[in-house]
Amino acid sequence: MVAAGSPASAGALNAAVEHASALLGPDPSAARAEAAAILKVAPGDPRARLILASAHRRLGDPAAALGILVPLARAYPRAAHTQYELGASRAARGQTAAAIEALRQAVSLNRDLAEAWRALGDQLFADGDGPGAERAFAEHQRATIRDPALKDAAEDLAAGRLSPAEDRLRTHLRARPNDVTALRLMADVLARLERHGDAETLLAHALALDPAHDGARFAYATALFHQQKAAEALPHVERLLALEPESVAYRNLLAACLSLTGDFNRVIETNDSLLAQFPKQAAIWLNQGHALRAVGRRQDAVMAYRRALDLAPNLGDAYWSLANLKVEPLSPRDEATIETQLRRADLAPMDRLHLRYALGKALEDRGAHQGAFENYAAAAGLRRQSLAYDPDELTDFVARSKARFTSSFFADRQGAGSPAKDPIFVVGLPRSGSTLIEQILASHSAVEGTMELSDIGIMAGGLRGVGGGVYPEILTALDSAALASLGEVFLDRTRIQRRLGRRHFIDKMPNNFRHTGFIHLILPNARIIDARRHPLGACFSAFKQHFAQGQAFSYDLGDLGRYYRDYVELMVHFDAVLPGRVHRVIYEDLVENTEAEIRRLLDHCGLPFEAGCLNFHQNDRAVRTVSSEQVRRPIFREGLDQWRSYEPWLGPLKHALGSALEDWRTG
Repeated sequence: MVAAGSPASAGALNAAVEHASALLGPDPSAARAEAAAILKVAPGDPRARLILASAHRRLGDPAAALGILVPLARAYPRAAHTQYELGASRAARGQTAAAIEALRQAVSLNRDLAEAWRALGDQLFADGDGPGAERAFAEHQRATIRDPALKDAAEDLAAGRLSPAEDRLRTHLRARPNDVTALRLMADVLARLERHGDAETLLAHALALDPAHDGARFAYATALFHQQKAAEALPHVERLLALEPESVAYRNLLAACLSLTGDFNRVIETNDSLLAQFPKQAAIWLNQGHALRAVGRRQDAVMAYRRALDLAPNLGDAYWSLANLKVEPLSPRDEATIETQLRRADLAPMDRLHLRYALGKALEDRGAHQGAFENYAAAAGLRRQSLAYDPDELTDFVARSKARFTSSFFADRQGAGSPAKDPIFVVGLPRSGSTLIEQILASHSAVEGTMELSDIGIMAGGLRGVGGGVYPEILTALDSAALASLGEVFLDRTRIQRRLGRRHFIDKMPNNFRHTGFIHLILPNARIIDARRHPLGACFSAFKQHFAQGQAFSYDLGDLGRYYRDYVELMVHFDAVLPGRVHRVIYEDLVENTEAEIRRLLDHCGLPFEAGCLNFHQNDRAVRTVSSEQVRRPIFREGLDQWRSYEPWLGPLKHALGSALEDWRTG
């Protein structure tokens, strides 16, 4: 420290400034005292003035900081650190626009000023500029890379050049496989390529090497979330929040994970706190709308979606969510706004897709079926282009399943698996009445509804490669103990979904029809319900729906027809080799003969009849699927034959369905 009132050599002054600067992080109060002492000796020293201002800001007095920084920035307009402190202090005073201006100036003067990029991202997020914030955070990650060997890869990643970034990082990791920073960057590349399982593997290794690496832990939790492993992600998110409770990224991920585990009250509470802090964030209003819809607060959901659109009129998902809510048709003004947005050359592909779906629904609601179909087809075409879906994969899987799952195969394994009777699986195709069946069953006092659980698919996928085999053939290698263990694993994985403690719970993942044989082997006493609907009704309803994830087969009429045909073929096979194992509910029969079909359903599940199952629409449980509003009303016939209005355009679907178009009930 330079003694007050004493002449100071340049060397001593530099040392004092360096010491004061080093104190800013751990002890800003001491840094303030040091800077004040330096200024008594060297009143004009800009470095000491900057340290003093930074100390004031860190100690919660941004007004005092600005009193120093405004003239300092005027005197030294090309000093990047001064511009950063000016931006940070303006941000602390709630002067968002001025903060963004100063922070942009800081990073333009020094592109490697990592803290300025992070502060800029925070301010852009607060101002409602989500894409701008993402770009700033990407630059922040790049600027934090200090290893020269990783600089080029970080540059590629920040610029979105994923292929060269991946090549550089693979080369680096071959030589240094335990470099946690490189593992984190490679996981980021894989995540952007939607290879979340591979990213998870790398990040698990990174955390084993460095458990205190918060960036790797956040990325790991995010990778788990993207694979529907929310229950596994939550402990990591909670750990991060304990360290940094105000982190927007951590709180957003918390809300997303809680949504997957069905804890919508906490989702709404978390989003409320975020919106109080960031009321200009359209994406959070959108997420809040989804949560409010799930718990049946329809008008509040509408308000949230409308608020999102006020902030971002191009936000296609908000318009699609409004249209899908079915509370009221989109207005002529909404249609005009959508048309205006669709004419924008800079409209993001996902916004364009959602706007096309929304416009299709608006036209359908007023009977303009040709225009509705054209918009649905345009939206589905956009989505299909982005998906690497191969319809031959399911056809091959069905053939291999039929060859593996024979009567003798199951007879040889009779008595294997977990004896638990808890689960009720509802399988089939989306838009075939599975949500209605779930709502009916969940209105019984012994049954808890959950949502579409991904656990069976994840577990089946995890068997691939075990001992060099593939699924489902690999099941041959599992003995009774292994099958029982897998059944218990499923019960453990899904326990977080069971909040009411009822005897039975429902897993209504439609795609689980593929895994009927697997389910029977590991949980032979679980009930399996096949929800089936007329192929043109089910397939067209799926075609005009944008699913949040999965269901890649649903964006092309030919793909849909093949998928439905393969599904029926596989279920016919299970009817033959496991007679009576699967209970089929025909949606049209459920609508026409509701009480009789409900009694049949309850009998199959071993449940006594309860009148509440007839009044399922009065059940106030959270419903997360696109059918949430329909199951909150009594059964109605209007939607049964809706596909007939679109029959002139369904030729490719009919052709692909083949014989399933006629014998869909029995195969």
